[in-house]
Amino acid sequence: MGSQIYVFLNLFFFLTALFGFSAALPDEYPKTKHSSPSNSAQINSNSVLVALLDSHYTELAELVEKALLLQTLEKAVTQHNITIFAPRNEALERQLDPEFKRFLLEPGNLRSLQTLLLFHIIPTRIGSHQWPSSTTESTPTHHKTLCPDRLHLTSKTSGEKAVDLAKVIRPDDVVRPDGVIHGIERLLVPRSVQEDFNRRRNLRSISAVLPEGAPEVDPRTHRLKKPASPAPAGSPPVLPIFDAMAPGPSIAPAPAPGPGGPRHHFDGESQVKDFIQTLLHYGGYNEMADILVNLTSLATEMGRLVSEGYVLTVLAPNDEAMAKLTTDQLSEPGAPEQIMYYHLIPEYQTEESMYNAVRRFGKVRYDTLRLPHKVVAEEADGSVKFGQGDGSAYLFDPDIYTDGRISVQGVDGVLFPPEEASQPLTKATPVAKILSKTRRGKLMEVACRMLGTFGQESHFTTCQ
Repeated sequence: MGSQIYVFLNLFFFLTALFGFSAALPDEYPKTKHSSPSNSAQINSNSVLVALLDSHYTELAELVEKALLLQTLEKAVTQHNITIFAPRNEALERQLDPEFKRFLLEPGNLRSLQTLLLFHIIPTRIGSHQWPSSTTESTPTHHKTLCPDRLHLTSKTSGEKAVDLAKVIRPDDVVRPDGVIHGIERLLVPRSVQEDFNRRRNLRSISAVLPEGAPEVDPRTHRLKKPASPAPAGSPPVLPIFDAMAPGPSIAPAPAPGPGGPRHHFDGESQVKDFIQTLLHYGGYNEMADILVNLTSLATEMGRLVSEGYVLTVLAPNDEAMAKLTTDQLSEPGAPEQIMYYHLIPEYQTEESMYNAVRRFGKVRYDTLRLPHKVVAEEADGSVKFGQGDGSAYLFDPDIYTDGRISVQGVDGVLFPPEEASQPLTKATPVAKILSKTRRGKLMEVACRMLGTFGQESHFTTCQ
């Protein structure tokens, strides 16, 4: 009887728990069932987010991926329709300040980049037909973006639509069920990002104050010595270029800083990179570019010199001329550097300036970075000829690259410095052998003198 009561109680508790679970199940089940369509909506191929990544706004899509905003935008798209104001690619490639773009792409400024991109997205669908009319131009419509700042939408009497200071050039460019994309002419920068950029730029421009020593007194005048006035930004270097070159083959001077010290006023590395890219795109100068970049370190050396404020003129031999070089001419240690140094003139010369110089002065000798050799230029056949004799080269492709700091002139031959004329060996004049007379003693001198009185001195060789 006790066992039956025990079984009955267990059955009662089991049925009570089963009915309680069934009563609670309908409230929870719809939630889990409702959450699955939202996950599928994130991967919808017809989404405005997918359309943005596949559209012609490639620069904006690349910034969105770099800012790690894909998950945030997927969540925004699943919650409500959105409106995206997409700047055209030219606004992000060429019209954007390079320093500001560098600031946005720094890893430490990820939050500023995210704020900038979210400033272009409104969590509301606003089509071109929903834009405020021109009658409300004086009172623009404010819309909250995905960042704390707000956007102002206005319409002009001419029918043009604007977002803050940017004009809408392609309204309703991409339309999808969950959003719309409008093309605008420029990038929108929120005030918080602009202030952050200005703050970082001001801090970067502040340099540490170097401690100064005790003032020097001139012992002659007993007055304080005045410090030398600093060189203004962008002025030519005080030291000659040979003192600023790094030690290399037959180059003794050590590096010397130009104006401004480590803070360069010229971006020499970018300028050298540009002129090498120009050589490659121009065609026919691939060997010259390969020697500057791969075979030697002259590209780095030239970039440093230009950053220090120096100017250079490159006489670039074309591929046909470089193909004539033999293995012996390039196999010796330092030979490629020596050849290239002879084609670098520490002046800024163009075709016009060199031609006018040779027309006026006949022969002009230009200094080269290969000390102490100079390259001779003269007029020939209406052009400029460098070098003399069989090793001469003509100005073949003038002004391939000229940017005010680096000038590249194409020549049709490889230049070599003239060999030092060997001095002829002078015939050695024979040295006459002078025999010293034997010295006579005092007794012999007396005897010779006595014989001389008698006229007998000539018979003795000793007395002669």
